[in-house]
Amino acid sequence: MKPHALVTNDDGIDSGFLHQLVEALLPEFRVSVAAPAFEQSWIGRAMTRRDEVEVIHSPSVFAGTNDAWAISGTPTDCVNIALGHLLPEKPDIVLSGINIGYNTTETLILSSGTIAGAIEGAQWGLPAIAFSKCVPNALFTEVNHSKGQTSGNFSHSLKAAAARAAQISKDVLAEPPASGTVLNINFPSETRADTEIVDTHPAKIELGSLFEEVSPGRYRFCFHHGTIVQTEEATDRSALEAGQISRSLLDFSKIGRS
Repeated sequence: MKPHALVTNDDGIDSGFLHQLVEALLPEFRVSVAAPAFEQSWIGRAMTRRDEVEVIHSPSVFAGTNDAWAISGTPTDCVNIALGHLLPEKPDIVLSGINIGYNTTETLILSSGTIAGAIEGAQWGLPAIAFSKCVPNALFTEVNHSKGQTSGNFSHSLKAAAARAAQISKDVLAEPPASGTVLNINFPSETRADTEIVDTHPAKIELGSLFEEVSPGRYRFCFHHGTIVQTEEATDRSALEAGQISRSLLDFSKIGRS
């Protein structure tokens, strides 16, 4: 029997990047999807505490999957509810992504809903991987506003990234990392079937304020890439700049241990 993958994301259940990942997984995996009903980027590991979370059974959204649900909560909500209530048995692996844009550096990793979805899977003792795809600056606004719809050469790059994600998922199941860890995979703007995978660690950056004043006493989020504060080799950012696939192992198993 094929292994079973639970898939989530933070860009929403209608994201083209999520659909590409599911399509690439289906030949080798049984797939269940529990994804936010709407975008939940930059939400980190937030959980919905005060409001009810609606779960909408949506099997027709993904042809060929075991099941799918659109959930009016965060990525962490999605995985927690799916594992605790929706799936009849635990899946073999939890996958999150493919995110529209990279999730690199310590600061962005801690802010990422995509990473958080994978962390929740790891907290249940399951192998967990977060996938993110670098989008060229010139295309990002268009791709983001179109909910991950792509065209031209970038479509080929995304399809190649999804295929690599499926293969990485198979490889991880064959040789799972330690319990409590998350594999953070970032694909470069141009991803091919033969793009090199390199082991990296999160780069250290200074972001400063991510808000701009729009009128007296009112501020609006304004992303920028930040400044690298330590020049080191083998960081996730340097790998993407070199056109490589970044593979970072995030270890949450030692939190609270002296």
